[in-house]
Amino acid sequence: MIEKLKIQDFSRVYELMEMSFPSDEYRPYDEQKALLSNPAYSIYGLYTESQDIKAFIAVWDFNEFAFIEHFAVNPKHRSGGIGAYVLSELLKLLSKTVCLEVEPPETEIARRRIGFYQRNHFFLNEYPYMQPPISQGKKAIPLFIMTSGSKVDEGTFEKIKGSLYAKVYKLETT
Repeated sequence: MIEKLKIQDFSRVYELMEMSFPSDEYRPYDEQKALLSNPAYSIYGLYTESQDIKAFIAVWDFNEFAFIEHFAVNPKHRSGGIGAYVLSELLKLLSKTVCLEVEPPETEIARRRIGFYQRNHFFLNEYPYMQPPISQGKKAIPLFIMTSGSKVDEGTFEKIKGSLYAKVYKLETT
């Protein structure tokens, strides 16, 4: 069962984050840890019996939808169905539309990642989307939004994008 992150485990989660994502896709340590004081932001973990972290999933939970910001499985525990299990548990826990960002399907690994999410009830929405810089000094990244349950229409996509820009990336929208 996934459970909310124990604050003392944040350093181990951050190490897995650093191993799993390009540097433009996560915040500096103190900035990332500070998010834990935001009531909309949570990190869930799946632990081994010895309390090693098998996987973590970082989520922003808003009224209308939830957003998976980071999701990683420890390399020691990959290819055993853990990723699918964690996603399934999160979808049950939240009981609402969940979205996430993925790279365009231009590389084999990006296509495999999209396929994984599709097998786990997510749909690719091919509307133009640019992830703003996640932190000062980071770059913007062209991505796509995937949503659970079904694709969304363009109006819903624009609402999701506007919420992400304002609440996650702290952009002033006009």
